[in-house]
Amino acid sequence: MSKKTIVARGKRKRAVARAAVRPGTGIFLYNDRSIESYPQFIKQTLTSPMELTDSKKYDVQVSSNGGGMMGQAQAARTAVAKALVEFEGDELKKQFVELDRSFLVEDPRRVEPKKFKGPKARARFTKSYR
Repeated sequence: MSKKTIVARGKRKRAVARAAVRPGTGIFLYNDRSIESYPQFIKQTLTSPMELTDSKKYDVQVSSNGGGMMGQAQAARTAVAKALVEFEGDELKKQFVELDRSFLVEDPRRVEPKKFKGPKARARFTKSYR
């Protein structure tokens, strides 16, 4: 019997993450490092989809790039959740949507570009004289 690997993608702001999930012994690698070497909040964000399944049943390998640290972690969370749903099926999908919709649905919000005549996207330069 061959072990199948499911690859899924997640996005958040400028960050893109790809997660490869396969049956295994519970190894979780994030950017080729053990998840234990990351701060607690990032570790909690990354492993939150695994709490609804038997986390020792799967090996997870996630790579992310672009954006910042938390954007990458949230993109990775979405990617892992999507891959787990492909393994487990509709019952897990219902649990994810009930708990938090952002497990499976990518956040469409993006940064608004800066315009001329102002220091930021919407703020305008002030004219101060006297």
